[in-house]
Amino acid sequence: MQQIISFIWLSVGSYGSASDSQIFRDSELRPMLEDGTLDLPPPSPLPNGETDIPYFLIGDDAFPLRSWMMKPYSRKRLDHDERIFNYRLSRARRIVENAFGILAMRFQILIGTMQQLPETVDLIVLSCTTLHNLLRIRKRADLQLFADEEDNNHNLIEGQWRQGAQLTDGDPGYQRNFGNAAGIDQRNYLKNYFNSEAGAVDWQENMI
Repeated sequence: MQQIISFIWLSVGSYGSASDSQIFRDSELRPMLEDGTLDLPPPSPLPNGETDIPYFLIGDDAFPLRSWMMKPYSRKRLDHDERIFNYRLSRARRIVENAFGILAMRFQILIGTMQQLPETVDLIVLSCTTLHNLLRIRKRADLQLFADEEDNNHNLIEGQWRQGAQLTDGDPGYQRNFGNAAGIDQRNYLKNYFNSEAGAVDWQENMI
């Protein structure tokens, strides 16, 4: 059963022409992640692991690779272990996709172009995300009906929200963000962990 996440940090009011990575770059969130003032939990080992790993966000290729931001390996010439990492990362991103998909399906004013004044649009978005969080707590069973699931072989069963307008992220036309040394080292550690006895799941070989 897929988890349905709450929205805990919001940035609204950016220009529609801006890419996701550009909005993130100009937000208050990125400098807080960079200087460690976001008050994330301290690094801790992964299950069955021994190395402390920082808590991190998950993005697509448009975002920078940092210790606080993991993204997939480039799809060109992937080896076996890199494909496993990308699969495991995509399963985590699916939870994020469910949250945005269910939000848009529930509050369909968010789909398409809003005709209200910009300041009213900001209030609408904030109100919808707040209601989503409340519904997650009070109507969790109802929300779960809309979310993606997996069958016994861990194949994706698409949730009902995917029958409507789908949300996309990233911007293939935006300049790529390359990784720094800490981000590269952490992604390689996670890749090795997901391919080790400690971190592997028994069905992942069938998914790549």
